[in-house]
Amino acid sequence: MKILVCISNVPDTTSKINFKENNTQFDTTGVQFVINPNDEFGLTRAMWFKEKNGATVDVISVGDSSFDASLRKALAIGADAAYRIDYPALDGYSVASELAHAIKDKNYDLIIAGRESIDYNGGMVPGILAHVLGYEFINKCTSLSIDGTVVKAEREIDGGKELLTSSLPLVIGGQKGLVEEKDLKIPNMRGIMTARSKPLEVLAPQHTSALTKERSFDQPKTKSDITMIPADQLDQLIDHLHNDAKVI
Repeated sequence: MKILVCISNVPDTTSKINFKENNTQFDTTGVQFVINPNDEFGLTRAMWFKEKNGATVDVISVGDSSFDASLRKALAIGADAAYRIDYPALDGYSVASELAHAIKDKNYDLIIAGRESIDYNGGMVPGILAHVLGYEFINKCTSLSIDGTVVKAEREIDGGKELLTSSLPLVIGGQKGLVEEKDLKIPNMRGIMTARSKPLEVLAPQHTSALTKERSFDQPKTKSDITMIPADQLDQLIDHLHNDAKVI
């Protein structure tokens, strides 16, 4: 079985976020980038298929050379080969189109993408990719097992979970549940050394134009100071809830 895991490079959630050019561009100065958590869950699940089913696992990204560190981490975790399409990740459509063009002849059985990236939360890439390639598609996937070409999966729906049966080839939008956080793999020294000899191929893009463009960004408003009200001042509490918070 051939598996491809799509990797996004996203800001660490502990990084301080700022914008520049009149709040029209994200300022990457001093920002630490990591593998998108939803993609990391998928990568760890792919490693399980490699260990249990003898699958081969490739990883791929759309971006500049700054993405190489995340791809090298994926190789250190156990991926067999890495590909980077040398093109900026402009929007979900352009990323999915670039991915589809690069892998259309590679005959992957399973493509694992995160259901969304934690920076822009677009959630478009896996669905568009499945449509362009003509693959089956399961989004918000929290459980996945494969027997031959038969797939059994579980996904989140409003108010509960849904059990599905599908077939390969398949694209999933994965998330927490494919594996738990405690099961995420951390590269060891042997993996890091081995990753140096594994291929990381830079692919030429087809220069897909974006269909959307960011107009501006706004940071959340600064939270107001907490007002402490003595326990015996019920009238003052009601006044604040009614006139200031406007919740009653």
